[in-house]
Amino acid sequence: VADMLSGAIACIGFTWIASPACTELEVVMLDWLGKMLDLPAEFLACSGGKGGGVIQGTASESTLVALLGAKAKKLQEVKAEHPEWDEHTIIGKLVGYASAQAHSSVERAGLLGGVKLRSVPADENNRLRGDALEQAIQEDLAAGLIPFYAVVTLGTTNSCAFDCLDECGVIANKHKVWVHVDAAYAGSAFICPEYRHHMKGIELAESFNFNPHKWMLVNFDCSAMWLKDPSWVVNAFNVDPLYLKHDMQGSAPDYRHWQIPLGRRFRALKLWFVLRLYGVENLQAHIRRHCGFAKQFADLCVA
Repeated sequence: VADMLSGAIACIGFTWIASPACTELEVVMLDWLGKMLDLPAEFLACSGGKGGGVIQGTASESTLVALLGAKAKKLQEVKAEHPEWDEHTIIGKLVGYASAQAHSSVERAGLLGGVKLRSVPADENNRLRGDALEQAIQEDLAAGLIPFYAVVTLGTTNSCAFDCLDECGVIANKHKVWVHVDAAYAGSAFICPEYRHHMKGIELAESFNFNPHKWMLVNFDCSAMWLKDPSWVVNAFNVDPLYLKHDMQGSAPDYRHWQIPLGRRFRALKLWFVLRLYGVENLQAHIRRHCGFAKQFADLCVA
């Protein structure tokens, strides 16, 4: 129903001035959802800091947006350290990391971002571990490359494996590598406290996304993404012609700077409908019921 209303309203909420309700409801909904997941306060707009959330179309977009933000950040850092290097030289040295079990969209983000992405072998349980990431980074540093980005997957497509975020986060932070957490389908489970141990170390990440349209009763498309410091993405995407300027710039986010496209749908409305109609406890019951089905199926398979 909310999607039908959104289509009927037909607002193109790329700036606050184009639709204040579209923008402000999205800010509130991402804070509500972040609190349901127990995300660190640094990711939430209500914390008063730099952080905040945005609704992307898909997790593929979120992965690419995070990569481009990480790329812009590392370019600035390296340029300050080596002013004699030009931008093309730096970009040619950049390298990102992901588990061999990561989604295909991660490799695609590297292609679209024009950077190398290295596939790091997973352990016997299909998880990316800190020692494997450290080894890959050290090898690339020795080869003169510049590590800048790492994707940690919580709930891989192949086997629902959870990379060791706490281990990888420590290694990445030591080397000033941006950590993006892709929890596309499994992230909905984190509204249940008993599953949050899988996101241990989330405070070490720079960005996080999951898709409410996969397991949280929200229809496609709705991919929630949070950033500790959106300014790296905003500055990387900031093209501000006269016809898009308005007097209220800076008072609220202009989400056109947080995404690849210019136009955007009123996606927050359907998220608001689901959260108000079902509530946290009913959504938790929905997740637990499905996890119960999975356990029952696993028991039948091994019986």
